[in-house]
Amino acid sequence: MISDLAYTALNVGLAVAVLFVVLAVDSPLPAFALVLLSKWRILAVRPRFWFKNFQSNLVDIIVGLGIVVFLYTAGGSLGIQIAIAVWYAIWLLFIKPRSKRSFVAFQAGAALFIGTNALFMISSEWPATAVVLTMWLIGFGTARHFLSHYTESDRVFFAMIWGIIVAELGWLNYHWAFAYNLPGNSGIDLSQTAIVIFVLGFLASRAYDSYYHNDATIRWSEIMLPTIFSLGTILVILLFFNTLGTGLL
Repeated sequence: MISDLAYTALNVGLAVAVLFVVLAVDSPLPAFALVLLSKWRILAVRPRFWFKNFQSNLVDIIVGLGIVVFLYTAGGSLGIQIAIAVWYAIWLLFIKPRSKRSFVAFQAGAALFIGTNALFMISSEWPATAVVLTMWLIGFGTARHFLSHYTESDRVFFAMIWGIIVAELGWLNYHWAFAYNLPGNSGIDLSQTAIVIFVLGFLASRAYDSYYHNDATIRWSEIMLPTIFSLGTILVILLFFNTLGTGLL
């Protein structure tokens, strides 16, 4: 009981601390440092395990850093900042620790969307190389996390391929960034590319699940509906929602 209470208190305390740091300091850097310091256990082993631990914690790091970006850009709207901090506490307490396949897929999808959207909210002045490399890292980390629940010998290879796809879309977005303003003057913009990548990630996950359970064969009957939904969503966004939002950034 004491252990459970301590675990709950520490995770809620992290979410609250991140919120207070963002409110107190006119820079996201201290909050970034706090999120990274919370992952100190990555280094609490022999150095040869550091890289493996970093990969295992990459999804949580992406979400944590993305939450800081959302909190910082939502400055001036305390209610929205509190809601974001509450969601982060829910992530830490109830979503991140789960190991069922559905939760693992949700964790990867959340990190993919949050990380991509947060990156394009702060990277307008970054060089293209930095954006592309960061996008590759987000794609690789989320795919590796998703595949960790499957007995896949080529997990790293598939994760690298998905990382390249995400990086290429990130390069495209760097030259033509389009975002939608959320209601309430929250300061948070919804990146069109983040939506497209998330939808494509959903389709890729369903295709891989079919591939895995059918002896390396993707059955059209199993991915037909996800394909129609994904491509339909992308077409609607590109054809009918390019006249709204902030336009070219």
